[in-house]
Amino acid sequence: MSTPLLEVKNLQVRFPVTGGVLQRKVAEVRAVDGVSFTINRGETLGMVGESGCGKTTVGRAIINILRHVAPGVELDGEVNYIDEQGNKTNLLNLSPSAMRPFRSKIQMIFQDPFSSLNARLSVKQIVAEPLEIHSPNLSKNEINNKVLWLLERVGLQPEYAGRYPHEFSGGQRQRIGIARALATNPSLIICDEPVSALDVSVQAQVINLMEDLQQEFGLSYLFIAHDLSVVYHISQRIAVMYLGNVVEIGTANNVYFDPVHPYSKALLTAVPEPDPTRTDKQRIILEGDIPTPLNKPSGCGFRTRCPLAQPACAEAVPELRTVGNGSTVACLVV
Repeated sequence: MSTPLLEVKNLQVRFPVTGGVLQRKVAEVRAVDGVSFTINRGETLGMVGESGCGKTTVGRAIINILRHVAPGVELDGEVNYIDEQGNKTNLLNLSPSAMRPFRSKIQMIFQDPFSSLNARLSVKQIVAEPLEIHSPNLSKNEINNKVLWLLERVGLQPEYAGRYPHEFSGGQRQRIGIARALATNPSLIICDEPVSALDVSVQAQVINLMEDLQQEFGLSYLFIAHDLSVVYHISQRIAVMYLGNVVEIGTANNVYFDPVHPYSKALLTAVPEPDPTRTDKQRIILEGDIPTPLNKPSGCGFRTRCPLAQPACAEAVPELRTVGNGSTVACLVV
């Protein structure tokens, strides 16, 4: 039986658009517009969608850093962290000081391994920093031993500890980022496109490493990515986002091989086919441009490009409902 670790309910993130001499709010960008999902302990939930659909914003809202990086941002809904006793804590309501204990439980691996590491710090200092903040009772010797152990766990030699980020390749830097994320013994790691900046062969190494670490430490992942084949490989369930909304959630096999939502079907046909002799795959080409989050269409956000759109699609935002194959889909037509 699955045990929930994180529960996101009707998450909404709106960024203000200011204008005029006094820089007053004249509009808002609805980057995330009512997203709901659950991540279970030991599970990987993949999140896919085209650029600008709100995937990264969801990840940053979960770790509650948006108010610090985007002044004026408005957040609604709930992001409930559920401890082993079943107690829920809504992270969106916490102050920075109240949030600190949960920062050790939820860590993040960033997309760019070149800019996510402090170039002025050695590898040892980078990996040790979370330990110094969240485990102040550890001695310097204990911290040093754990840093070396973490580097070994992610496949880096202990002698690398004294080197600096510019001395490593992209794949090695991402391993350093993974070691830093593991330092506080987290329950959940948010992976924001962790392999998109890496070569294909290095991507496979990092993905295999993350799967091994998940088995060893019982980690849960929210894996945000563009590459659908990578998401299918690492995820147990997949959530498909479009224009700030989740349009389909289901098991990896259901979403990848039997998508139900029209957008999911179009997205899956865009996956490159490795077999050049296969001719039975039909590419679905969507017409029209992606609407702007500044002025979303009424009702279903996908209706302006959907080949199945009906007049009723403009009247109300469709809610997620369970369909025949067990997936939950936000569509009035299918």
